[in-house]
Amino acid sequence: MIGQLALRNITYRPWRSVLLFVGFGVGVAVMIVLLSIGEAMLSQARNEKLVGGGTITVLPEGLDVEVMKTGGIGGLFFSIDHASFLYRQVLASPRYRGEIAAVAPQIEGRLLYVRTADGQEFPVHASGDIPAATAAVGAAPEIVEGKWENDAGDRRWVAPTALELRNEIDHFHLPSDSVANRDTWAEWHYFNVLTPDRKRWAFISFIVGGDVTGTKWGGKVGITLREQDGATRRFATTLERSRVRFSTTDANLVFGDTHVIVLPDGDYEVRAAAREENGARGRISVALRVHPAPFAFFPGVAMGSGGFVSGYTVPALRASATGSLCVDGQCEQLSDAQSYHDHNWGVWRGVTWDWGAARAGQYTFLYGRVYPGDSTVPIPPALVYLVDSLGFRAVFRPRMISYEDARTVRVGSSVLRVPSRARFEDARGDDTLRVDITVEDAIATDTRPRRNAKEESGEVERGDPLKSEKARPYFIQMKGTARISGRLDGQPLSGTGTGFFETYR
Repeated sequence: MIGQLALRNITYRPWRSVLLFVGFGVGVAVMIVLLSIGEAMLSQARNEKLVGGGTITVLPEGLDVEVMKTGGIGGLFFSIDHASFLYRQVLASPRYRGEIAAVAPQIEGRLLYVRTADGQEFPVHASGDIPAATAAVGAAPEIVEGKWENDAGDRRWVAPTALELRNEIDHFHLPSDSVANRDTWAEWHYFNVLTPDRKRWAFISFIVGGDVTGTKWGGKVGITLREQDGATRRFATTLERSRVRFSTTDANLVFGDTHVIVLPDGDYEVRAAAREENGARGRISVALRVHPAPFAFFPGVAMGSGGFVSGYTVPALRASATGSLCVDGQCEQLSDAQSYHDHNWGVWRGVTWDWGAARAGQYTFLYGRVYPGDSTVPIPPALVYLVDSLGFRAVFRPRMISYEDARTVRVGSSVLRVPSRARFEDARGDDTLRVDITVEDAIATDTRPRRNAKEESGEVERGDPLKSEKARPYFIQMKGTARISGRLDGQPLSGTGTGFFETYR
């Protein structure tokens, strides 16, 4: 009876019946597709090996997850900058040992080109990982034959020795092809050391300057000795390039009888000697062993725009120095004195900067910003980098550094107003930081070239260094007390200590 009624209804309104059948069929088909997609996504979410193992995947900022899955062209050039630093100082650091069981760096499906001996070139997709780390997150492949284990390169990437770490971040460089005037290239090791009474200190620089790819370059050792609110003595020795040895693979720098050498335990051996400038007869010699605190380093950053290149790294953001400082035959012995070491490279003519580094209780911070000689280049916010005994703690980006110029110093026959205080602050989400600096001592240096008789007469030739004078020619070096305050991870942040700071006027 029911079948007969259905048949008569279909024959009575055939087009309506066809429309109902089609609609019902489309609805069933859509439901089947959606259920299939949902099942596939659920399966993928449950299968860790589909995303490289583990429970959390860290991707380059800005990368679309769908691009990663499909291998679209938009994902070819993404990478995680300073991946080894992120691994050692954040994901695999002692700070998160209780929360993170294992971390595995991996590269999947990177496009490479293989060139054969006869010149043929083939595109290939390549992947890379650290065998032991990949196995630890449960993503190890099934080995049919042979061994799959860490080699020396894997070990250096994951856990370099102190010596390997110094050479990795503190080696020297060659000017890139983008540098048009390589005569403006300079690179140097810089150290400072503060005496226990915090009233005397020394700035020590080993500088390589000029076009190191040619013949017009050399070296200079410069030492500034300062007593708070007292005398400043400057010592220097220049060397021909034949007496200079630097390397693009290690941090050692040899200037004749003086040098900076990284010892097997990662400490720096610093030996320098120089004569006093301006015709004085004074002499200075330095013999120090500088011990960087574990984890307290800045891995480095390099900026470039047009012909401008600026690179900077801090292998010893918090360090102690032991040894001797001898002036005019009188030697002072130092033991675990506060010290610091950084490394700069790039094009420096016309360049100015704000910079500072200080201890603040259990914390140590670094801040800086570079102003290129080209005024058309946009100026980024300052970078503030904070560490504690376990390494990297936070990064802040304050837009302003506020100075109060209430001190005066004499430069030649001029009196110059310089900072007495400085302040900057920033908030990153719920984290906040404020830094207040009280300047206890300041010295100023006129960076403009000295005029000779020809220059005084106005006969300055094209290309003369005088043509590149800075808008702010006075280099200000300051020593003072820094106080930090704010909150990190919901906890109060505070600390006070001594540091050194630089700016221009």
